[in-house]
Amino acid sequence: MNFFKGSDLKSKQILEGITLRAVSGDKTMMTFFEFEPNAIIPHHKHPHEQITYVIEGEMEFTVEDETRILKKGEGVVIYSNQEHSAKVLAKPTKAVDAWYPIREDYR
Repeated sequence: MNFFKGSDLKSKQILEGITLRAVSGDKTMMTFFEFEPNAIIPHHKHPHEQITYVIEGEMEFTVEDETRILKKGEGVVIYSNQEHSAKVLAKPTKAVDAWYPIREDYR
């Protein structure tokens, strides 16, 4: 697939209040996340590099020992095996993530 429409991508709920749509090539992946207010992504780590960019709303993001509030137009780079977590604040939030390598569990 070379061209896609985000709204045509299959939606998948991964945690309570968190859904994603994913698209990938052979080696890279993008995910489009929608978060309900107060949704939580618990502390975790993975071998994938991740870049998160907030397109709507706000989320409190922690990478290792540093915590920041990310707002529309802000993002974070998470390197392989860095522990991280996030909490969505008071309003619905949308973010786009880029991944390398592909997360098979998100397909």
